[in-house]
Amino acid sequence: METIMSNEVQRRLSVGEQVNIIDVREAAEVRNGKIPTSIHIPLGLLEFRMNELEKKKEYIVVCQSGGRSSRAVKFLDYHGYHVINMEGGMLAWEGEVE
Repeated sequence: METIMSNEVQRRLSVGEQVNIIDVREAAEVRNGKIPTSIHIPLGLLEFRMNELEKKKEYIVVCQSGGRSSRAVKFLDYHGYHVINMEGGMLAWEGEVE
């Protein structure tokens, strides 16, 4: 499984790179803040909403600590998506939230 550190995601965003982030946390968790530009698809709905994603794009998947995003990455990878797990999740995120 491909992984990325949160500081690398922050660096990419700070230099204006197009970064596609999927937040798989529950709605109550996202209300406390999410990474700007990320899309919220709770892990339990991922199977039903993966058609909203494009297989040609790279996605970074994030959750609270890295466990759920790891499961999401395995699931999406199996279905042919290019996905990367952000290690440490939002607990490791030190950047801006919205």
